[in-house]
Amino acid sequence: MKFTEGFGMGLEMIWSIVLANPQLIGILTFFFISSVLLGLIKKTLRHNKLKKSGIWNVDEMTEREFEEYLRVLFHERGYQVQLTPTTGDFGADLILSIKNRKIVVQAKRYKKNVGLKAVQEISTAKNHFKADECWVVTNSYYTEPAKKLAASNQVRLVDRELLMKWMLEMKKSDETKGATNIREVE
Repeated sequence: MKFTEGFGMGLEMIWSIVLANPQLIGILTFFFISSVLLGLIKKTLRHNKLKKSGIWNVDEMTEREFEEYLRVLFHERGYQVQLTPTTGDFGADLILSIKNRKIVVQAKRYKKNVGLKAVQEISTAKNHFKADECWVVTNSYYTEPAKKLAASNQVRLVDRELLMKWMLEMKKSDETKGATNIREVE
């Protein structure tokens, strides 16, 4: 028996089962429509989350604009933030301080996944700046080798999802502050 004959027999069998039980047509239609609607809802929710977070604006920034944006973001999160010079930064774009802890951060605004080099550079920057922690922050994601190297070198990787979460938290905080200021004026 050829594949096409077997496939045809299978379709005929399924069709005869469906015709024998009309309720099955309703059930299958319901599940098909439900799965399509669920997919559309998930896509819409994700689109709205992206839109609210402002990540698309980040995707269009220059590398330096991204670093400056992160300076504001980390400041809002309670860190003291210092931008390093654009050249000769020894692998760190920002230096964060909080509760006697120093954290060096490398910012990578990429369209592709971030690789090993960023992890290697921030690891050496940690030693150079005598930091307690080191992070790589991106608007993208990381390659598997970068994740492995980061894990073995205690480098925190902040990817697109976590960055968006922080961005949404900052926006929510700003909205709350704005509402408080409006009430104070009234």
